[in-house]
Formats: sequence, structure tokens, C-alpha cells
Amino acid sequence: MKFQFENSFEVKEKIVNKKVAILPIGAVEAHGPHLPLGTDNLLAERLSDQLAEKVDAFVLPTLPYGQVWSLKNFPGSINVSNESLISLIVDIGESLYRQGFKVFAMVNGHLGNAVAMKEAARKLYDLYPNLKVLYLFYPGMKKPVEEIRETPSSHGTYFHACEIETSFMLYLAPEFVEMNKAICDIPNIPMHADVTPTPWEEFTNSAVLGDATLATKEKGEKVIQVALENMVKLIEDLKEGINHA
Repeated sequence: MKFQFENSFEVKEKIVNKKVAILPIGAVEAHGPHLPLGTDNLLAERLSDQLAEKVDAFVLPTLPYGQVWSLKNFPGSINVSNESLISLIVDIGESLYRQGFKVFAMVNGHLGNAVAMKEAARKLYDLYPNLKVLYLFYPGMKKPVEEIRETPSSHGTYFHACEIETSFMLYLAPEFVEMNKAICDIPNIPMHADVTPTPWEEFTNSAVLGDATLATKEKGEKVIQVALENMVKLIEDLKEGINHA
């Protein structure tokens, strides 16, 4: 259920009944020639919608800008600082708590937001320990990704506009994928990229980290459904704890 389409006269009772607010968080950044700049927003939104149906939650308007320092010099990328992102998430969480929500679940579509989301969750915990805050980024995806992947990962953590993320898009937002433009670009990511600030233009011209031509809807569905099941369990466990408190 979309929170922004509610009205002030009726929403209070619905908040009491639902208890859970889901915030999709994405980014605007380069995703190769075959995916749109808003790929991370689309993934976060579509996944949040599926999650909300299963846990009877409100979906908040998407937070569409993220920390994209690594790709900020690519055409189309829009970067915000971790500090800005943290402040905004904390302010949103505070408002949700004051409105009566018990669970605040952030569904992240962009790995670069992870640090800010975790820090914001910690700040909210210190301020409002009764508000349960989750920061979710495809939980449990590692095993199904290993099962469906046809090419080695370019990096132990990153996946971007590649076989994996393009498969997610083919499942969740296929109308925005131009597979006829998909490319294979497997960069050699230097070891120092993990231990010192390294703009991605130092090792890629395309922002594609793998073989996007191997992406399929079926691969995306297999991984997304595992992540979705895990998110549902995490939220339902919190709701059960709240109901018994």
C-alpha cells in the first residue's frame, strides 16, 4: 500500500494496524548502455512493493539519491554524501516513530548506501530503541547467485550492471532493459580499490562489471525470491515480537 496516497483523516488507524513502513532507497548513476540511470530506484521500488504485499506494510515514497562517489564522474550520476543520507534517513525514521510505526525497513537497491544506512539505523536505535530498524540489501543472495552465475565475479562484493543486476532488472522491471545494447565488460579491479579511494573510471569505461549479455529473467527471479523470503521472515519475526511485548 502506497503511503503517499493515503489521507490524514484515515491514515492513523491504518498505521496502528500495519505497524511497518518500508522505505525504498536507490540512486541515480551510470549502469552501462543497457540499463537506465535509475536502475537502483526501480529495483528498490519493485522489491518493496512485493515485500509490502507479503507483510501488510506501507511503502514510502522512494528516496531516489544515494552515495555514488565511485561513479560520480560518469555521465548522469548524481552523488550525495553519506552525511546527507544519514541525516535524511534519521529524520524520516523519527517522523515514522512519532506517527506510531513500530518497524522501519529500508530496502536498498544500491550497495554504496550501506554505510549510511547502517549508521542511520544506529543513530535511530540510540534515539528510539523501541523502533525496530532494518537495513536490507538482498539478504541471502550469495548462495543462489553462485548457483546461477555463468561467469566469475569481477569482485568479491560488487555487482553492477552485470549478469546479476541485469537479471534482477529483467525480472523486476523488464520494460526498462535494452538487452540489444547489453555488453560484456569484465574489468581487472586492482587490489588497492578495496583499501583506498578509487574512482571506477580507473578500471572501467562502461560501469559494467561483468557479462550482461548472460542475464535472464529466470536468474533474477531465483535470487530475488530468496532475498524476498528472507526479508519477509525478518519483518514477521519483529512483528511477532512486538505483538507479544
